Amino acid sequence: MHDISQGPVVVTGGAGLIGSAVIWLLNCRGIDDIIVVDRLDESEKWKHLVPLRFADYVDADDFLDLVTGQSTYFGNVGTVFHLGACSSTTETNADFLMRNNYEYTKALAHWAVDLDTRFVYASSAATYGSLEEGLSDTADLRTLRPLNMYAYSKQLFDLYAARTGMAERIAGVKYFNVFGPNEDHKGDMRSVVYKAFHQIRDGGSVRLFKSYRPEFGDGEQQRDFIYVKDAVDMTLYVAESQLNGIVNIGSGTPHTWLELVRPIFTALGLPERIEFIDMPETLRPKYQYRTIATVDRLRDSGYTREITPLPDAVNDYVSNYLLPSYLLDPAREALSV
Repeated sequence: MHDISQGPVVVTGGAGLIGSAVIWLLNCRGIDDIIVVDRLDESEKWKHLVPLRFADYVDADDFLDLVTGQSTYFGNVGTVFHLGACSSTTETNADFLMRNNYEYTKALAHWAVDLDTRFVYASSAATYGSLEEGLSDTADLRTLRPLNMYAYSKQLFDLYAARTGMAERIAGVKYFNVFGPNEDHKGDMRSVVYKAFHQIRDGGSVRLFKSYRPEFGDGEQQRDFIYVKDAVDMTLYVAESQLNGIVNIGSGTPHTWLELVRPIFTALGLPERIEFIDMPETLRPKYQYRTIATVDRLRDSGYTREITPLPDAVNDYVSNYLLPSYLLDPAREALSV
């Protein structure tokens, strides 16, 4: 077993949704020797860092220059969670995605492997492309066909790690539909829970796409939704267990959009009002009607913690974070125990 508490922990993308949640969970476990790496730019995601405890913050470009120029600049780093990337599936600047997502990950992975530092990086379920069955982390990577440049930038590093043998020493976690606190900065990439909450709170109803396949009713399209608290618990487990290669991070259970939004009405104490709207024609040919993570590798390796039931996860997010406008805060978590 790998001991995360030994040596500084680096979290890239540390102000983002999953990155800040990883730091939050580390703090809840009493770990604060953490180096946060990110690009804050003009976003508001700096606010996610305010309640968190960490040793230092370093700009992402500066960090790469420092560690590649002097590998031990930050001391004997024990663990790297590389979660920083452009995660927009609509980003069209391929050069930017290649530099930011692919080349940066390559350089950081080589640095960590050379120092025998535990390296866990974020791949993405988007690499599975249009598949609706067989979304397995044991699939031949060469058979996958990503549908956008973001997914392809992630796929390229997965392939590189496998081809060079690096995958036998590092772990790539493929996140499915993650939702939860600290996603407010993500714009159009914010979860349906976040968007639906604001629609329901402000207008009393939510809009969902109609179905265009007879085997799926309106709102019965399915996704593998995973609460961010569960996703980061799995992520820390992967680091500790030294499970290497590709690992799916999902619930392993598909849920409908209706099952996702109904608990929001319940949490707000409002009657259910759901409107089904036309799906844009450009989206219809590539829209997935069902995704489900195969999580056998994670479970077979010894991960036994139960996933938070979807209604409970949505209620926690709405009641304890969205309604009061709270962020993930380890101090408040300690008070609630």
